[in-house]
Amino acid sequence: MRRVLVTGMGGHLGTRVAQLLEERSDVGEILGIDFVPPRRRLRRSAFRRIDPRDRDRLEEAVLDFAPTAVAHFGVYEPGARSSFRSAVERTHACTVGTLGAAARAGSLERVAVRSGIEVYGRGAGRPLVPDEDAPLAPTTPYGHLCIEVESVAAGLHRRLDVPVAGLRMAPVAGSSVPSPLGRVLRLPAVPVPACSDPPFSLLHQDDAARAMVDALGRGHHGPLNVVGPGAASPWQVVRLGGRVPVPVLGPGWAVAVRLAEVAGAPVPPHVLELLRMGRTADGGRAVDVLGLTDLRSTQEVCTELYEWATVTRLRPVAAVA
Repeated sequence: MRRVLVTGMGGHLGTRVAQLLEERSDVGEILGIDFVPPRRRLRRSAFRRIDPRDRDRLEEAVLDFAPTAVAHFGVYEPGARSSFRSAVERTHACTVGTLGAAARAGSLERVAVRSGIEVYGRGAGRPLVPDEDAPLAPTTPYGHLCIEVESVAAGLHRRLDVPVAGLRMAPVAGSSVPSPLGRVLRLPAVPVPACSDPPFSLLHQDDAARAMVDALGRGHHGPLNVVGPGAASPWQVVRLGGRVPVPVLGPGWAVAVRLAEVAGAPVPPHVLELLRMGRTADGGRAVDVLGLTDLRSTQEVCTELYEWATVTRLRPVAAVA
């Protein structure tokens, strides 16, 4: 990996990927691209602040760098760092522009892209715990967006015969990563299904970054479900966090979504679907292929969400005196 391009480096996940790459002796130059700068100190990574929607500047930067490997974290989850419209626009522009320019540069050897287990969808006829061979049948816009990313990346394999890893991640959460699900679960009162308690799985932010680097380093080709061990459910998580459960049924979900948005926690369709129907997947193949034997469990991720440090207000100096 002589020259590694990291898209989405300004986010927590992209920054963490860059840090892990810097620790590897087999990695040469590292270049990051995003519309916001990294939030942590990086020792030897270069960064270009470019909005992915500026296709000319994006493609020029990629062509000049001529990456041999691409870690594509420029997949923007709606409600995380961008609104729904901006997330779709940035993801499409970053995926098509970056991967297309990387292919034209002529040095590309391997690619790893972020996707999500939302590609399997939820509902009748779909497996409750899908593995990588399950049919792709997304039931939310974010699921369709992830399939689009995988499709563009798969085109590189067909054209250039380079390995392309598609990391279908469980919802990523943690103490500092911007997560729409995490914001909802940290509300004082959390909407939960009135007549069910569907299980869902999560993935810790650091495990997501490590899986990306490992997949890129091994040159893996094909999809992998990356999922934290175990599962939780809305009622369990609410009790764990000491929040107030608000049972919701039928049309009441529209009201609950609106109230959550007013409280500062937008609920995009894929998060609403998780709360109502759950979301899990079989991550055994990723554990075997990438050696991910110490992933944090879903319960541990939920615990960290609620142990996030609160603000301690200090008294003015004059009052102390």
